[in-house]
Amino acid sequence: MLLEILFEDEYLIAINKPSGLLVHRTSIAADETVFALQLLRDQIGQHVHPVHRLDRPTSGILLFAKQEAILPQLKALFSEREVEKTYLALVRGIPTVKQAMIDYPLKSERSGRMQEAQTSYQVIGETEIPFDTTGRYPTSRYSLLELKPETGRTHQIRRHLAHIRHYIIGDKKHGDNKQNIFFEKQFGLTNLLLHAHRLVFKHPLIDSRISLNCALPPHFTKTLRDIQLDSSQIAVE
Repeated sequence: MLLEILFEDEYLIAINKPSGLLVHRTSIAADETVFALQLLRDQIGQHVHPVHRLDRPTSGILLFAKQEAILPQLKALFSEREVEKTYLALVRGIPTVKQAMIDYPLKSERSGRMQEAQTSYQVIGETEIPFDTTGRYPTSRYSLLELKPETGRTHQIRRHLAHIRHYIIGDKKHGDNKQNIFFEKQFGLTNLLLHAHRLVFKHPLIDSRISLNCALPPHFTKTLRDIQLDSSQIAVE
């Protein structure tokens, strides 16, 4: 697998992580043999260090440090909320409020403690299709959301959207199983429709602002076409 490189200089490298690819080896995936970390290392011929993480089924921008010494500075940008992260997601239903902040604490999967968590969203596309996916209505509605997590909790976007009952299509852990089955049978979709679309931050060693964009993967754009959802409002810089 050849990874798409979105940005590279002597300190940093950013890739477009495919859906289904783990960032690195974990205890719950000990049998896996292919990881983004390993693939990128072999591709560019040097060690790299992940600055943040993306869930395995999430696609999009993933940032690495090429020098371990600058890793603390990069991680500090994320922990101090100095990085602007923008995601795109296809969800069940259309929120009544088109732009809002989800401010809902989430329990840490490690410590069990409640942690503050905020995610802002904006509806940027809507559609209605002539299929009854719930057994209650003759049609089904969906929306494309632009999301910006203000905090970085585990599965935050997926859990927040489940909280407001606008489940992400293809989310097998926090989503709506009826919707997932319908999209797989009707459109052949087996991926999570959550994509890390944009990353903006100040370079820690060079006086410049880095703005990275990553186009939607083919399975995401195909699904939008399948349900005739207009994605022209996706911001590209």
